[in-house]
Formats: sequence, structure tokens, C-alpha cells
Amino acid sequence: MRRYVWLGLLLTASPALAQPDLDAANEQWLQAAAGKVAPSVVLIETTGGRGRAGTGGPTDSGIRKGTGPTTGLVVAADGYVITSSFNFADKPTAITVSVPGRPGRLVAKVVAIDHSRMLTLLKIEATGLPVPEAVPPGDVRIGQWAIALGRALDPLPDHPPSMSVGIISAVNRIWGRCLQTDAKVSPVNYGGPLVAADGRVLGILVPASPSGDGETSGFEWYDSGISFAVPFHHVLAVLPQLKAGKDLKRGLLGITPKGSDQFSVALTVNTVTPESTAARGGIKPGDVVIAVDGQPVANQAQAYHILGPKYAGDKVAITVKRGDEEKTFRDLELMGNVPPYRHPFLGILPVRDDPELGVAIRSVYPGSPAEKAGLQAGDRIMKVKLPGMAKARAFSGRDQLREMLDTVPAGVEIQLECTAGDGKSKSATLTAGLLPDDAPVLVSGGDATARKALAPRKQPAPDLPDLLKGKDKDKGKAKDKAPKKEEPKAEEKKAAAKPPETGLLQRTSPARDREYWMYVPPTYDPNVAHGVVIWLHGSTAVGREGKDVMEIWGPVCASNNLIMIGPKSTSATGWLASEAEFVIETLQEVLPQYTVDRQRIVAHGMGTGGQMAYYLAFNSRDLIRGVATSGAPLASTPKDNVAGQRLSFFVVAGGKDPLAKDIAGAKPALTEKRFPVCFREVPDMGKEYLDRATFEDLVRWIETLDRL
Repeated sequence: MRRYVWLGLLLTASPALAQPDLDAANEQWLQAAAGKVAPSVVLIETTGGRGRAGTGGPTDSGIRKGTGPTTGLVVAADGYVITSSFNFADKPTAITVSVPGRPGRLVAKVVAIDHSRMLTLLKIEATGLPVPEAVPPGDVRIGQWAIALGRALDPLPDHPPSMSVGIISAVNRIWGRCLQTDAKVSPVNYGGPLVAADGRVLGILVPASPSGDGETSGFEWYDSGISFAVPFHHVLAVLPQLKAGKDLKRGLLGITPKGSDQFSVALTVNTVTPESTAARGGIKPGDVVIAVDGQPVANQAQAYHILGPKYAGDKVAITVKRGDEEKTFRDLELMGNVPPYRHPFLGILPVRDDPELGVAIRSVYPGSPAEKAGLQAGDRIMKVKLPGMAKARAFSGRDQLREMLDTVPAGVEIQLECTAGDGKSKSATLTAGLLPDDAPVLVSGGDATARKALAPRKQPAPDLPDLLKGKDKDKGKAKDKAPKKEEPKAEEKKAAAKPPETGLLQRTSPARDREYWMYVPPTYDPNVAHGVVIWLHGSTAVGREGKDVMEIWGPVCASNNLIMIGPKSTSATGWLASEAEFVIETLQEVLPQYTVDRQRIVAHGMGTGGQMAYYLAFNSRDLIRGVATSGAPLASTPKDNVAGQRLSFFVVAGGKDPLAKDIAGAKPALTEKRFPVCFREVPDMGKEYLDRATFEDLVRWIETLDRL
């Protein structure tokens, strides 16, 4: 309080003296605050390793040399230093630390990693190191001064550290794990301290993203005016575990929510990963989470803020609403790694746009579980019995069958009740396989579509117990009410209003500040659901114009019922992660205008466009079902495969591309997470677009994304 009174008096002094004195005063307190912590701010240098580190999103280069120098902070007098894990994304073979006031470089080794906050603890052989004081959690206030310090810009650690000044603009960011500041933060001070005006440490500077988990996630935001720091008091609280060599991981429950709206709707469980904490505890799809650890939650974001700071091994209580009943599951121990989900595969291609009950089979894959069970093209699957079901259950259409299958993993026994092509009943029992990696060969069968996408879908009659429940609820109420007339679908209304536009169309974003093109084949029929290919151009001007792309894709769009969208990056060097929102807005603007097959929405791109395709897929998994890339390395560790959000990959590398080895690394990284990956290396290709054979493989792959 005394400081602010003094500043106020200073501002009322004569104009000739006020400004110089104020500048001098600001300079003095900034230097004093930084000087108090400077002896604990160390210089970190790395050598060796892969020499490359992913950026966590598409950038102008897509790949960053990760050889330091960077910054760290002393956290224990006997030689322990904390820093950002970003500094070791390239897995260096040697790490050295230079400490102010100590001669030479000291060899450091990695002791442990906090994978939740993306921090790494190092150990050097030194004693008597100065440890700065932490700001207690109760003293952290929005609006207080914050000074970001770093060592990377000056190779001499005895010199003052680099400094950037801002304020604490928010707390409990990144789902409760970070402070937010507008102080300038970049790789030069990742791992350094964020310091308060009195010289105490507020936090450790890190790149962070609410939608990413890797060591480089959030790096793409560093020049956006938003930066993050892990509270220093939290770092000191978990320091004993890290010093003991224990890696810390974010606590996972093992559920996926229904829908992507984090703020307006309740957290309804869409899928529960088998063998996860949620599955073992008894949480089921359809449950609505209403409280976490006794704290009421009204939407997804509130639940994430409570769960976000927790580590693997922590225990939580989850209260859900199941129908009219509330259930509380106590002492659920969070997991560090949810077993990667393996989507089950029957081995059929379904008929699309069919409003009848069940699903008709248009083709059966050779050697698949379906073929071994005797299923054939022309058969119609009417009922399915999965593990845990008392009896076979009827369903309506491909998407309902997929939702049912996504509640069980590959390897389980599935019973089917079918109607053969001649009208006779048949049954089949099979063990579900794994979704295959390679682009499947299209086998003979019927038409891909029944051309009835706008027709009202027939629904199976409720089971007898459900009917009885309904009768009990309706006792004393009026009977035999006339059925409510079903409103026409939005698609039907649009179709009746005016014919949809076709051809190559130039559009602007809803905000009218961005451009994109789209191509709708002249053969477009609203009764046929069309797949969507989002074309993401590379870093050059080639391919930005729709006419160039449609010379290749035009005939394919007509023959395979596809619509193409071509958003345009405003960056001269390629896509930026910050443009992902514009791309998704473009897709969402197109979806209600045309009849779209949600199982065949593909992000496809070259170079940085391919990296944007990866980024979109992992951050918009409720929309994207396939990723097709050419000449694009996978920039960061992929997220886990999860039930209910099928995602397949088609990855192409040119044998003459200097990045061929990095591009090929996507295959094992994605396979480890149980994603199906079709990988092609074209020996004579460099950075140009696909050759004819690979392009035909890609088209076939898109055509089969809705396989079951």
C-alpha cells in the first residue's frame, strides 16, 4: 500500500520531474526484483539427440532445432534444477548447466518428469545453491506485476537475466494447472521464473495448451500475448516425489464426453474406455456427471477444472445422474495411462443413406470375421448381442450400429441376427478383429448408397420392459393421444426451399475476414450423404486456388460423392495453429448446407498443410474422421485412441524428401496408440503431390472410412 501512495504522490509532482523520476523508480524496483532471483536462474545447454523437436502444431518450418540454450531455476540447495520439458523435446544426449557465480559448465542428468505440467527435474553436482522464495497461493492476485526471466540470450550466467514485464492476467488456467500472464514468454525463457514485484517466484514458465498434452504443446502460442506458468508453490509441493525419481502423470478417468461444447451443456458420458478407472468403477455411457469430489458441475469445463490438476494415483468421487437416479462412485483411483482403445472390426462395408431398420451389407472383406461367419453382400444385420447384453438388440442404420460396437473393444465375441438376401433369417457369431491398417481393396457388392438420406429413419420398437415402464408412468393420464407429427428435417426444408449451389464456389468466413473455396460436384443429390475433404495447401502458393486442386479431384468428387473445402491461410509460410479455429468454422458453415456423411470427413494436406491436418484431427475429434498427409512429419506425440471417436490415417512420404525419415516416424507413433495407419513411401517422389497409384489408394481409403 505504501508503494502505491508514494507513486500517487510522485504522479502529482511537477510535470518536469514526474516522468524521469517515475521511470527511474520503475527501473529500480524491476532490477531489485530480478536481482533477488537472478542467482538462482541458470543457463541450460543441450547437445546431441534427434536434433529436431516438434512444435505441437503447424508452423512455418514445422520442425525446430532443439539444442538450447534455455533456462532453469534452482529448487534445492544440493543441486536440483527445475525447467520446462520443452527444452528436452529433441531427447538430447548431453545436458550442461551454468550457475551464476560458479565456474564452468556442470553436467546434468534428468531425475524425473512431471508429464502433467511438462516440467523436468535436473540434478547437478553442487551444494549451497540459492533457492528463491515462492509466493504462497493466497498471495497470487490477478493484476499484480509479473516479471519473466531467462538466461538464453546471454551466454554469461553472471550477467543479469533477460527480462519481460507484464501482469498476472488469470489464475487456474489450462484446467487449473497454470497462471496466465501477458509478459513476453518464448523458448528463451521457458523453464525460467515468473517473478513478483517483491522478488518472490510466482511460477515456472512453460508452453501450455488446453487441448494438448505433449512437451511442445502450446509453443505455437508464444507470440500471441498469452503465456503460462506453473505455480511455484505447487512445484515445491511435488518436489519430494520428483527428487525420489518418480515421474508424475496427469490423472485420467477414461471417459469421453458427448459433444464438444464445453460450456453450455452438461458432461454426458459418451464412451467409457474398457479397463479404465471409469469402467472398473461402474460409470456407463449416458451417465450425466453432476458433481466431482462433492463440487457441483454444470458443464464439461467445470468438471475439467476440478479433474485437471490431479495426478495419476489421486482418488476422486464422481456423482452421476442415470435416468431418474443419482449414483456416487467413491475412491476412484485415476490412471496415468488409459489402455489405448482398439476399435472392433466386423469386416463389412454398409449401405449408406438407408432409412430401414438394421444395416444392409454391400460388401464383405476377404478373410474378415464377417466372411468367416458366413455373412455376404445383400445380407441385412437386424440385431446385435454384445458382451453384457441379456439379449440381442435392434438398431437403425450404420451410425447406431457403430455406436453400439464402440462400447466394446476388439477381441470380444459378437452375435448377429440377420436377414439373408433371399429373405430368410440367419444368425452369425464372430470374434471382432482390429481395424486394418492398409487401404482395403474394394470387393464386389451393391451400391454404396440407397439414396434415401432425407427419408425419415425407422426406429426399432422399445423392448417390452420399456413399454411397461411407460405405461406405469402414464397411469391416470389421458390415453391414446394422437402421435406428435414429426417436423421435417432441416435438410428437407433446405431441399424444398431452393436447389443447393454446385460447382466451384468462392466463399468468405462468417466474420467476412477470411476466404475459402468449396467444390460441390454437379451430380450432387441431397438424398446422398457426401463425404468432405478439407484441402490444406502447403507453404507455397501452389494449390491455394480451387481450380488447381479440382483438376485432380473434380472427377473423383463426382464418382465418390465428395465435397471439397479449401480454406486459405493468411501466412506466407504456411499454416499456423491459431488458424485451426477458422478451418473448423469453415467446415461447420458448410455442414448444414449440404447432406454430409459425418463418417467421411477428412483433413488432407501437404507439408505444413499436412501438419495442420494432424493438428485438426487431435483437437477436433468430434468432427474429423480421417487424416491424409503428404510430406508432413508428425510434430508431437499423438493423443490416445478413444472409443466413439474413430480416427484413421493415410500417410505418404517421398523417398527423395529430406524429411522422409521423420515422416515415416508417424507410422509407429500412431500404431502405438492403436490408430489404423496406411503408410506409403513413394521412392521417386520428393515434395510434389501424389502419383496416380497412391492417389487412387487415397480415394479408396476415403471410400472405406465407414467400414464396420
